This record gives sequence, structure tokens and C-alpha cells, in this order.
Amino acid sequence: MANRFKNLLGNIENHAVAAAVIIGILMLLIPVPGVLLDFLMICNIASAIVVLLVVLYTPKSSDFASFPRVLIFTTLFGTALNICSTRLILTKAALTKYANFPGNMLKAFSSIVTGDSVMNPSTTGLVIGFVVFIILIIFQAIVITKGATRVSEVAARFSLDAMNQKFFAVDSELNSGYIDDEQARNKKAAIQRDIDFYSSMDGAGKFVSGNVKAGIFITVIDLIAGVIVGMAIGGMDAGEAFGTYTRLTIGDGLLSQLPALLVSVATGLLVTGNSSDELIGDQLKKQFTVSGYVYIITGATLALMSLIPSFPWYLLVPFGGLFIFYGYRLVKKEKASFAKKLEEEQKAKNKQPGAENGEVSPVVPLDALCLELGYGLIPLVDKEKGAELLERVTRIRREAALDLGLVVPKIRIIDNMQLNPDEYSFKIRGIEAGSARIKLGYYMCMNTGSVIEEMKGEATRDPAFGVPAIWVSEDKRAEAENAGYAVVDPPTIIATHLTEIIRSHAAEILGRLETKAIVDKIKETNSVVVDEVLNTYKYTYGDIEKVLQGLLREQVSIRNIVAILETLANFGNLPKNTWMLIEKVREALGLQICMQYVDQDRKLSVLQLSQAASEKILQHSVTPPDGSKPFVAFDPVDGRKWITAVSSAITAVRERNYLPIILCAAEVRSLVQSSIDREMPGTVVLSINEVMTAGRNVNLEIIGEINV
Repeated sequence: MANRFKNLLGNIENHAVAAAVIIGILMLLIPVPGVLLDFLMICNIASAIVVLLVVLYTPKSSDFASFPRVLIFTTLFGTALNICSTRLILTKAALTKYANFPGNMLKAFSSIVTGDSVMNPSTTGLVIGFVVFIILIIFQAIVITKGATRVSEVAARFSLDAMNQKFFAVDSELNSGYIDDEQARNKKAAIQRDIDFYSSMDGAGKFVSGNVKAGIFITVIDLIAGVIVGMAIGGMDAGEAFGTYTRLTIGDGLLSQLPALLVSVATGLLVTGNSSDELIGDQLKKQFTVSGYVYIITGATLALMSLIPSFPWYLLVPFGGLFIFYGYRLVKKEKASFAKKLEEEQKAKNKQPGAENGEVSPVVPLDALCLELGYGLIPLVDKEKGAELLERVTRIRREAALDLGLVVPKIRIIDNMQLNPDEYSFKIRGIEAGSARIKLGYYMCMNTGSVIEEMKGEATRDPAFGVPAIWVSEDKRAEAENAGYAVVDPPTIIATHLTEIIRSHAAEILGRLETKAIVDKIKETNSVVVDEVLNTYKYTYGDIEKVLQGLLREQVSIRNIVAILETLANFGNLPKNTWMLIEKVREALGLQICMQYVDQDRKLSVLQLSQAASEKILQHSVTPPDGSKPFVAFDPVDGRKWITAVSSAITAVRERNYLPIILCAAEVRSLVQSSIDREMPGTVVLSINEVMTAGRNVNLEIIGEINV
């Protein structure tokens, strides 16, 4: 039984709005009895009071997002009631006379305003009631409704004008790292809600003003048509007809205009609200208690006014004394609050390091990643002009996470007046990692080997790869594309450059904090391996960080972090040698690493290091006692021979359009990589164990041998 009742209530709640709209439409067509009309009028007044109170208890205007629709519903319902009451007045008043009229709410409101009793109306009360009704209409039409409509128009215009700046501010906070992606989405959604709300209110305000004008028009019709009906059908004389229908019209007008007035006031309060999350009561309390001297001066003024002859001193003196007393209490409270604040500040100051001897130790943290722009490049992040660079930067961070497994910190974008107007600089923890100059309004055109017709332009180089290029104006873009050039716009140039910098400096970007975040995330889904690494084998975040940095330094993705941690656990019983662990992790990721360099047929073409060369490298290897990376210490003659041999082999491979990949024994892979890293950057060194891990997934092809 209880479930059925609960289901019934749920169905009523789900369909209440639709049912109310249908009832409102039917009221326009079907006569409503007096008792039912009284009930519906009470509902109309109650709903208006509810709307007003909801507005008062809504801290932010856009939180009441359904208010524009509520205005339409209340307008429809009020209009339907007005038509029903008009029909009742015109059909029943002439037959039943005023005393027996079935509309009790109409008579009650009429008698309250006119001050008459139902059985003993007076002309004076009729005039008073009519004047009060006119004042109410004028006040609502000219003051409340017109003001609310104007505020709605201005709020809508300013909300739309400020939309781009607000979105740009959110994007700047996101790229600066002050907020995360979810917070940015929430802020943008809140901005969009504000815009939608004020835009809707701009139109919904017209319903309020239209409702007031329609009420005035209906009232005039009620009065004129009622007098005519009373005299022609009811046999009333002119005075009786005018008195009866005027009183009923006043009651009807008040019953329709009172809820409309409450809704108009609610509209005015809502559109004049601000974006604060405080309730209006809390705001008034805070702002009207800013100083107790305000009330002391007000009370003293009222007390002095009591000395003026004929002024009611018996009211002014007590009322002024009450103001002075309240002001004194506020002043006393302000002094106590100020003293407490000073005491807390003094305590905080005493707790600061070096406070005793007056030393100050400010710490100004560096941004993890920062893109500085010359003022000429600011349009690239201007929301009104597309802000393409902001979107590209967000995309770069996502691509780095997918490609390298590294969640790149927020990239802060700022302007730097010390840079040339067309220059940008990318810094990692305050150190410049790359910079270049960009010509806005121009496109960078690169010859990738498919150019069929040379074009003239200002010579430059692609900042990401150092490829020769030229600048051409925007009107020559199509011509350059038709000529076979690779044409790149300024945002893409910067984005590509940032991507390459992040890839090449990924090891520097990864720190303890990022390492902990990665491990903590894995712990949510695989707590066993994390517990084994951290607790069983006592790896520190620093140990894990060094391994991950070693992988990133050679462009190995750390996205498969579970396999990396499992490998660390597998070798947890051995002495913690970072370089040995890196090699073991690389072997575990052998398939992943090899798949980075295979062609479409899964063929891996490599240069093989000879056995003699491997033995010679081992003979000249040095392991520093401080635990730093082992290296090869060739004498000058052998060093030149080694570099020459490798360089010649790599040059020959590149001429055949192969990637420069060296295959060697696992024992010397790290030594080979470190020995050629400076002279031949971009050369890949794989170990035999890594290729063996890949197994049959990779087809190995030896295209040459390196021998010394």
C-alpha cells in the first residue's frame, strides 16, 4: 500500500507541470464555479509567494535557471484566472447582485481595499478602493516592471559581451595550472548558465510587462461591459450597476495584480542580484553592519528632530535611543574583532622563520612549464580571435600523455615585454628550452621534396626540426600549396615546436611529484604491485623517478607503468643499480620499443655492432663510484676512430632512407648510447635482448655492421 502511494505521488510530481498547463488552457474555455475559482485564486497567490521566497533564498541569480519558464506559467495561469473571473462577473453579478455574488475572494478583496462591508457599501470607500487600485497598477507598470525589464536587457547585453573574456580567463587559469580540467569545465558551464539565464530573462521580462498591461485592459473591459450588462440585462439603474461592477472589478483586479506584483518584485530581485554565492539576507546583514557609527549618527539625528515643534518627540526620542544603542554595540564588536585580528597577525608573524632577527626568506616557485609571448603574438591566445594556440596547447598535453605516458604539467602562457614583439620562449622551470620568431599574417613554407616551382620569400628555419623554410604572405598561401610546399600557420609552428621540446625534455619535466601522482593512480587499480615495490622492496619515489627519467631520455614511453613496476619488483632483491634497472625495464618493454621503429611490414632494419667493438667498449668502460651513469673512456685516438666508424655507417644508412638504429649486446647498449648521444643525436640503440623480447612480432634485418 505504501509503495502504491509513493508511486502515485511520483507520477503526480512527474506530470504536475503538464497537467497545470492543460488546466490553464481549459480554464480559458470552460466556466469555473465560484468556489473553485476562489480555490484557484488562493493557489495563484500562494504560488506567487513561493516564487518570491525562492528568489530570496537563491544566492546566485542563474541558480534559478527555470525562472523564465516559471514566469510564462504564472502569466498563463493568471490570465486564465482573469478570464474566468471576468466571465463570472459578467454572467452572475447582474442576476445575484453584489451581496449574493458567488465569488467570495473577489468580494473580500474589494471590501478590504474600500473599507466597506458587503451589506453596507459606501461611495467614499469605492473611490478610495479605485484610487488604491490605480496606484498599485501604476507602481507595478512604471516602477517595478519597467525597471526589471531594463535591468534584464542590460544584464543580457553585458553577459554576452563579456562571454569571450570570461572563457579566455578560464583557459588562462587552466593553462597556468591554477585549475584542472574538471574545474575549467565547471567554470565554463557556470558562465554558459549565466549567459543562457540572462538571455532568457531578457525575453521573459516582456511577459511581466505584458501581463500588467493586459490586466489594465481587462479591468477597463470588466467595468464598461459590466455596467452595460447590469443595466441592459439585470435591470439595474446606473448608480447601482456602476457601484456593483466597480467593486467587483477592483476585487478582480487586485486578485490578479497582487500575484503579478509579487512575481514582478521577484523578477526585479533576481535580475539585480550578483554572482555571489551569499544569500541576500547575509549580504544585507554584512553590508548594513559595516560601521556602528552610521546608526549612532542616525539615532542622534532623530533625537535632535524631537526638538522641532509639533514633531512627535515621544516617538523620535525612544527610536533614536534604540539606534544609538545598536550602533554602540556594533562599534564595540568592531573594536574587539580588530584587536583579535591584530593579535592573530602578530602571532603569525612571530612564527615566521627569522622573525626574531628581522630576516625575510621569500620563496618564489618557478612554473614547471611556461610559454612566454612577445606582445605581437598575444592575438594567438585572444578568445575573440579564435585563441587557436590555447586549444593546441591543451591538445599537446593530451598527446604527450598518450605518446609518452607523461602527464605534462599545466603550461602557463604569459606575455613578456622583454621579448621581441614577434618572439616566443618556452621555459622549463625557469630555464629556456627553446625560442623562435613568428610572423603573424604569414605562413611558413617548407620544401619537403615535392616542390615543383620555387617561390620567393623571407628565408627562415622551422624551429622544431631546423628545416630551411620561407615566409609567404597570407594571400600567397594557395599558390604555395599548389607549388608543393608544406604550408604551416603560426599556431601550428609553435605547437609543433612545443611538442618536440616536451618530447626531448620529458626526463626534465618528470619530477618527484609527477612520479608520486603516477604511482598513486596505479595504486587505485593495482595496489598489489605498488605495495610490493614501495613496501616489500623499499623503492623510494626517487628510485622510480630515476628509472622513468632514463626511459624518457631515450624516448621510451612510460605509459605501461604496470610492467615497469613489475620489473622493478622482479629485481628488487638485487642491489639497486639505476642503470641496470633501466636496462631490465627496457628488455621487459622490448616489443613496445621495437614497434616504434618497424616499417609497415614490421621489418626492423638495424646496424649491428661487431663483437670486437663491443669488447673494446667494455674494456674502456668506467663505473663512477658515486653511482652516476657508466661511460666509455676512450683515449683520443680510439675515440676519434669510434666516432668516425659510427658516423660513416649512419650516414650510409640515412642515404638509403633507413632510420639510424644500432643493435648491440645488452651489456654495452647503455655505453654505446651515451658515447654517441652528443655527436649523433637521434640515433637509436637497441639491445639484442630487447629484440628477442619482441620475438616473431618483429622481422629483424641486418643492413650493415659497425667495426672499429
